[in-house]
Amino acid sequence: MMRFFLFLLIGVCVPVLAQSPKAELPRLEVSVKRVELDALHMFEVDAVGSVQAAPATVWRILTNYEKMSEFVPDLSACKVLGRNGNEVTIEQFGTARFLFMSKSIHLIVRATEQPQTSIDIALVSGDMKHYESRWELIPIPETGGTRVVYSGRLIPNFYVPGLLGANIIRSDVERMMAAVLTRLDSKRD
Repeated sequence: MMRFFLFLLIGVCVPVLAQSPKAELPRLEVSVKRVELDALHMFEVDAVGSVQAAPATVWRILTNYEKMSEFVPDLSACKVLGRNGNEVTIEQFGTARFLFMSKSIHLIVRATEQPQTSIDIALVSGDMKHYESRWELIPIPETGGTRVVYSGRLIPNFYVPGLLGANIIRSDVERMMAAVLTRLDSKRD
């Protein structure tokens, strides 16, 4: 479920690296909290992992939105609808999976890019009550790699149970981040 949302997460957007034998890379860390905001149940997501790719390479991959469906789980299509300066409007189609159910998801989001530093994603319209996320790229001078930080806040427009929902979303975020980090470290643009 979150694997799709997160990448707007581009989603803007990301292991197998969490289990990598590369000792210099920290493990993937993911946390999901369910919080109340104005009587609505919101999920707050934080994830961080590191890759050996340089920030410029990471940036090229994360902002090549139309290729994201090639490596983001449950994202079936991603299309750039328009670009105005550092703002990009993106349409995404995917599937949210929850226990034995699945739901088709359609979102239009606005990505605000700060080159080689961050991507802020905001919901324009679609199958969420609320969605915002941020991708940050932090250079790691010692290795030449990049720390990739993802944070997000979302309210699905369908029922997601409390603690069980947070665990399901956490699992989805781990899967999504693992796929993204693996792609970022794959040495191909």
